[in-house]
Amino acid sequence: MSLGYVLKEGVAGLSRARLAAFTSIFSLFVAVLLVGVLSRVGFNAFEVIQILKQQVEVEVFLQNVDDQTTQEIRDRIEQETIVAELSYISRDSASKIFQQDFGIGSDALADLQFLPASFKVKVNENAEIAQIDSLVQQMSDYRGVDEVRFNQALLQTLESRTETLFIIGSSIGAFILFVAMILVFNTIRLTIYAKRDLIRAMKLVGATNSFIRRPFLIEGIFQGVIAGTLAASIIYILFEWVVPQIVPQLGVLSWPFGRWYFLLAAVLLLAIIMGWWGSRWAARKFIRETKVYTTN
Repeated sequence: MSLGYVLKEGVAGLSRARLAAFTSIFSLFVAVLLVGVLSRVGFNAFEVIQILKQQVEVEVFLQNVDDQTTQEIRDRIEQETIVAELSYISRDSASKIFQQDFGIGSDALADLQFLPASFKVKVNENAEIAQIDSLVQQMSDYRGVDEVRFNQALLQTLESRTETLFIIGSSIGAFILFVAMILVFNTIRLTIYAKRDLIRAMKLVGATNSFIRRPFLIEGIFQGVIAGTLAASIIYILFEWVVPQIVPQLGVLSWPFGRWYFLLAAVLLLAIIMGWWGSRWAARKFIRETKVYTTN
């Protein structure tokens, strides 16, 4: 089959049902645009949550123990697989921090050195609450450890917000994409209906379903290319020019993987795949039904 014929028929299909084709392209455009914007915003929200999770620390307060016991506690904590960073704060350092935090009038209390030495433990960002809670229980049983503090409520809130954001974003994106693909399906169906007499004639002379189907697939791909290009352009202009001008604070939002073209390429590819899949779905269904009708 001539490639020129496939391309020509694919482009011609867009003009045979212009209103339906416009509706399909516009729907694809809106769908991938919204998914692209959701992806950009969701990525930055996820980054913020990860930064907040990294700031969650476990504080291990020590009893009045000697240097050897302190070192033993340090070694045991460092052996834990979820520990990313460990810092030691001596009694003198704790007093200095107290003076800096509370300012005038705190010198007398700081001189008493009533603050214990401690370790500050930062865990891996991928550590789960159950793992951290287990680590806290273990460290509480160490000889020489007086108390272990961990803001479990904050971490639980962050993880809950992350899951909620992912579920809501994924659901909205999936619904939008499904609706857009249904519109592509209907557009190709109308095009097939407009060419039903030609399809019957082609089958009578021995044309296979795959031969007849290819121009419709090209039409769906063209729809995806047009919609994806428009959506990618709008996303770039929106986040590179419009948003920084209106809300300068949001100009620091980062692109996924650090470059704008990764997200825009993903948006274009998504639109093409949706256009191809919707047209393939319609073509396989209705061309096969046309064959059954002509046989009867």
